[in-house]
Amino acid sequence: MTFKGINKVYFLGIGGIGMSALARWFRHEGYPVAGYDKTPSPLTEELEKEGMLISFVDSAADVPFEFTTDPDEVLVVWTPAIPKDSVLLNFFEAHYQMKKRSEVLGMITKEFYTIAVAGTHGKTSTSSLVAHLLKSAGKPVAAFLGGITQNYNSNLILPGKSKEPTLVVVEADEFDRSFLRLFPNEAVVTSSDPDHLDIYGDEATILNGFRDFIKLLDKKGKLYIQSHAWYRLGENLGINAGIREYGLRSSGIHAENIIAKPGIFLFDYIGAKVQIKGLELHIPGFHNVENALAAIAIAVDHGATEEQIRAGVKSFRGVKRRFEIHSSAPGHVYIDDYAHHPEEIKACLSSVRAMYPTQRLTVVFQPHLFTRTRDFAAGFSESLSLADEVILLDIYPARELPIPGVTSEMLLDGIKTGKKTLINKAQVMDYLKESQPEVLVTMGAGDIDRLVPGIAAWMNSNAKPEAV
Repeated sequence: MTFKGINKVYFLGIGGIGMSALARWFRHEGYPVAGYDKTPSPLTEELEKEGMLISFVDSAADVPFEFTTDPDEVLVVWTPAIPKDSVLLNFFEAHYQMKKRSEVLGMITKEFYTIAVAGTHGKTSTSSLVAHLLKSAGKPVAAFLGGITQNYNSNLILPGKSKEPTLVVVEADEFDRSFLRLFPNEAVVTSSDPDHLDIYGDEATILNGFRDFIKLLDKKGKLYIQSHAWYRLGENLGINAGIREYGLRSSGIHAENIIAKPGIFLFDYIGAKVQIKGLELHIPGFHNVENALAAIAIAVDHGATEEQIRAGVKSFRGVKRRFEIHSSAPGHVYIDDYAHHPEEIKACLSSVRAMYPTQRLTVVFQPHLFTRTRDFAAGFSESLSLADEVILLDIYPARELPIPGVTSEMLLDGIKTGKKTLINKAQVMDYLKESQPEVLVTMGAGDIDRLVPGIAAWMNSNAKPEAV
């Protein structure tokens, strides 16, 4: 793939999960790549090892010389996460061709047969599993993902050499209506619950956003839609594409004989064309079984055999920070998850309960965004009440300024569990050492992940050697 007249690519916000996948793609295609991000991270370190030049100073003087000699040859890819008063943003706007990340991803999807996975929850795990099953079946797959896959240790999967046309799998992000810039041949909608109300304003508007995304499909396209999402969007979507409904309790593609065990879920896949009994999914959770239904259906439609699907599901190791198990020793279980919406929290904690029904469940939750905390306060409190003990951290602001009266404390009264408290990040380790949790879950989309290595090391060091 080429961008006419473009010889170099610069990324403003290169350390973002979506931006870095694009940066890796351009680097793989032979373009010199450079970029800026606010702070170093393990991901930016990996990008530097892959040959990209990265600066952490918001200054035009830090742009590599070769990217300044002829601005017409440079494409600048930027993300709305960059503040409007950024020195670099204003410098590039005055002199360079600039495109949002979503525009560039859309340009790529226009060139390839594209499977786009959308949904307010589940899109990262589902798109990763779709790509893994197709790759396991020998299909040439390129995938742009919203997380680091455990199987490939990357957010970008590249196709091997093949005479077959490349299939592109993309995570279709509803934030900022980015998914409306894509050109999907097939689409998945995993969920359509209200979120990003700071962008959409109300629930009806975000539902219309998903309807507009689905309408991007032509009459030869295929839509795989979770049953509750289909109900919420209206069964008559006014499209000519083929529709395949799926869900745990769907009358269409569904799962039977689900068995929850520590570290594994067993289930039968029941589809219109194929039934596959006794599948082993090593990323636990009822929600992950449901995500697998969509991925399996796509793999079946692309010619994957039962044997290939069975092996692919069994070998899938998930995505970092999506129900990631760091310790599984009895009495010292530790799971970390990216959940930052009430429905995601409910799905995660319900699955943990099914795996460990008799053990005390402790959750450490860092709310993400002031607007999301305000808009879904009651839902957060209800979902967190599934735990025996709830530890709340301060709200992670991300792109937002504080809103008067909106704090983590506003969730406490609605939480019905017996033990609940509000502490700061610096107090977490001491608190856990005193409380000695049996089953611990950390959740949030902010910087709570920085606590994970220390907690994991402590939980594993306390486990009995014979139980590890």
